[in-house]
Amino acid sequence: MRIAGVDDAGRGPIIGPLAIAGVLLNEEDLPQLTSLGVKDSKLLSPRKRVKFAEEIRAIALKYHVVLVPPAEIDKVVKRGRRLYRLNRLEAQKMAEVIRLLRPEVAYVDASDVLADRFGLHIAENLPFKVKIISEHKADANYPIVSAASILAKVERDKAISALQEKYGDLGTGYACDRKTITFLEEYIKNNGSYPDFVRKSWKPAKKLKTEAETDQRKLG
Repeated sequence: MRIAGVDDAGRGPIIGPLAIAGVLLNEEDLPQLTSLGVKDSKLLSPRKRVKFAEEIRAIALKYHVVLVPPAEIDKVVKRGRRLYRLNRLEAQKMAEVIRLLRPEVAYVDASDVLADRFGLHIAENLPFKVKIISEHKADANYPIVSAASILAKVERDKAISALQEKYGDLGTGYACDRKTITFLEEYIKNNGSYPDFVRKSWKPAKKLKTEAETDQRKLG
């Protein structure tokens, strides 16, 4: 039996893409993940994640990562009911990954507060039957989902590193990071609008833009 794990990275930040990753293994090969010692990507250092990612790719039947750009996230979120819309978008992207992997069973880390509902939203986007096991903290409880979380985080980190090489130190991309907020304040002040790698629909981005426009009017 072919088993898949699917997880995300970068759901909440103000900068950069949302990464959705899936990993496919034969059921009898799942113990290899346990032997490697894979765990939730949030518990690993960046260097350890990269090392694990290489090992995961080597033993996987298939793997796939989808990067959802900020513009696509903004388009969905602007329609209202932000969390609901974001959850539906994630379910659609996870279904996209599952379609490519074609497992018999897929374990997913549920983004919705109602894990079963999240699983149903994934299933409704699939053209074939898959047993969806949608649970909270699946990335901590199932090594196959931990593996997916590692690949997702590594790809998201690559995207942020590429932006830093071009634009300088913009921090982690999260609104709680002072470097990220400083970067956005300076960018909006100097350019009048955000670059395409910023989630413009996020409240912190809107707030900073409003403040910059207010300051500009005062100066004018």
